[in-house]
Amino acid sequence: MTTLAAPRVRGRCPGVRRPMATGDGLLARLYPPGGRLTTTQAVGVAEAGEFCGNGLLEVTGRGNFQIRGIREEAQSELQARVDRLGLLEPSADGPHRLTIVSPLAGIDPSDCIDAGELADAIETSCRSIPGLPAKIGVAVDGGGMFPLDDVEADLRFTAFGPNLVAVGLAAETGPLWIGAVPPAAAPEVARALLESVAALAQTDGVAAGRVRALPPEGCARLAASAKELGPCPSPPKHRPTPRAGALVLRPGRSTLLAGLPFGHCSAAQLAALASLAQEAGAGELRLSFTRGILIPALAEPDARAALNAVRRLGLIVAPDDPRLLVAACPGGPACASGLAPAQADAEGLAVAARAVLARGMTLHVSGCPKGCARPAPADLTLVGQADGRYGIVLAGTARDASDLRLSADAVAARLGLLRSPRSVAAVFGGVR
Repeated sequence: MTTLAAPRVRGRCPGVRRPMATGDGLLARLYPPGGRLTTTQAVGVAEAGEFCGNGLLEVTGRGNFQIRGIREEAQSELQARVDRLGLLEPSADGPHRLTIVSPLAGIDPSDCIDAGELADAIETSCRSIPGLPAKIGVAVDGGGMFPLDDVEADLRFTAFGPNLVAVGLAAETGPLWIGAVPPAAAPEVARALLESVAALAQTDGVAAGRVRALPPEGCARLAASAKELGPCPSPPKHRPTPRAGALVLRPGRSTLLAGLPFGHCSAAQLAALASLAQEAGAGELRLSFTRGILIPALAEPDARAALNAVRRLGLIVAPDDPRLLVAACPGGPACASGLAPAQADAEGLAVAARAVLARGMTLHVSGCPKGCARPAPADLTLVGQADGRYGIVLAGTARDASDLRLSADAVAARLGLLRSPRSVAAVFGGVR
């Protein structure tokens, strides 16, 4: 089996065939269909991460899995192991998985449609479109208890009822809703829109082919490519997306969402979660775009026992844990681009910001200006600098410039002064 080099290439999705170099070795991403792993697959991934890498695993904001710290000489072994698990991506550069769905897709009684079924139809219809950008993402929201409002996606299909799916495009100020269709027509609409995205990426030089980068005229051209869209009602107001804890599906039946601190877990923790699911008869784990792992459909006694077991594993089960509300990349030294230890610093910063995070403030701690953990703007973004301090960005992204730099301790002190998200500018922008 041929071992491929792993250059640092932006704009592609790192897979097992073509991993990406980071500060702690190579990084490979797995793209399980629907974000679902059988318990056998989960144990196999844990073993591969331990044997071929450094035992550190991550769940991404699209519900995919990353294996970190892979040694170059172990690439062939990793590829063979993942292939045997049925999780090896196709040989192309991507996209390897187009759609993002709720981890409860297909089992959420409050969903208006089966989002997993619709996502599968969109994957079948669209993934082979020539020239489709590797990072393109399509959110398919069934309208139930796990809304996808915070997911970064180029296209959105959100169920407003059993017979109506709203269609939205990514825009800087939030989704641009362009119409609605019956669920059965959504895959055809998705294909028309994605074919136009591929064409625009080739002719207009849109950065990485992302819809949010389109100018207004590009959005208009894209919207016009979707024929026979019906009128779109006002988007429904959703409850906040669950991030940890036991979720009641129906009387006597629950599901357990284990939150991962900043999306990270160890191979041993993953194997333990698979064992818990197997013992409870669940048979699978589901990866959540909230960067957690879900054990589905547990009987009530099993759910209580699993909750306590997950807590003992050191994973998050308290829905109000402040770490669930902070986006943080590994930072240095795990990532070669990291100029500050973002994840280590984020632990203390999350505690310092607990009160204002609970009031809706968004906080992003980035080891470098790439901003991998949160491409979208945040109320407060901290960007690692060469001197170990953080550049302070208000209402922006890690790519934006900043003229204020603070140490992690100084940031924590100011976070303690915040009383609401609206006071961020006064506390961080008004004092030098």
